[in-house]
Amino acid sequence: MITNDADSIGSFMADEWVIVSERGVATKEHFLGFVRSGALTHSRFEMRGEARIRTYDDTAVLTARVENTAQFGGAAFEADEWTTDVFVKREGKWLCVLSHITGADDKTGGAEQ
Repeated sequence: MITNDADSIGSFMADEWVIVSERGVATKEHFLGFVRSGALTHSRFEMRGEARIRTYDDTAVLTARVENTAQFGGAAFEADEWTTDVFVKREGKWLCVLSHITGADDKTGGAEQ
């Protein structure tokens, strides 16, 4: 993500990839369009703790907590988010088909994973 290289980021996504967040659902083209234009850039993207990865034949689910620093539309922001990513294995390569992010809230007392 911190490369801000849309082609590199897109190489890990299936064509049908979508991201779900509090803002709704966005497609691969929509998301990468922001990266390509420079409207969305990341300067920090760090996993907090260990990722939880489970595989089910040719499907894998990754859940992790990620802290990142970015700029969107000229405004800087920092985010602490939980992400769940679903990958499928196609022709020997793992591709992400779905990402879901939600803000982390330490006040809930929930477990890290």
